[in-house]
Amino acid sequence: MRVMVFVKATEDCEKPMAPTPEALKAFEAMDRFTEELVEAGVFVAGAGLKPSADGKRIAFDGPERRVIDGPFAEARELVAGFSIWEVKDMDEAVAWAKRCPNPMPGPSEIEIRPFFEAADLAEFLTPEELSTPRGGERGKLGVA
Repeated sequence: MRVMVFVKATEDCEKPMAPTPEALKAFEAMDRFTEELVEAGVFVAGAGLKPSADGKRIAFDGPERRVIDGPFAEARELVAGFSIWEVKDMDEAVAWAKRCPNPMPGPSEIEIRPFFEAADLAEFLTPEELSTPRGGERGKLGVA
């Protein structure tokens, strides 16, 4: 099972980050944890994200599109980074997440969400599509 692991943003991570000794120590701890994930065959991909001031949102309303420039309010609703893990089940994902160093100074959260898999969408796919690698056309319904 593949899961997306989100590191939730905090007010601190929305500010410019100075390379303090504490910040460097935190990065080293996260690097060691990521290396454990890689060695265990769990880590698929991941990255930290720049503050929302560097981002944009696209708001959809029918055929209309509106671009909204960052920064965005409510840091706790933002994502500061992500990883994709390949685990046997949600319990394994939770066990790994509990081993993660605190990703932010002070209180922080990690959210784990499973990806849809072809079997989850069997009623939308033909048996032919289900039998092909990656559950049918690449990208169909966001299934991999």
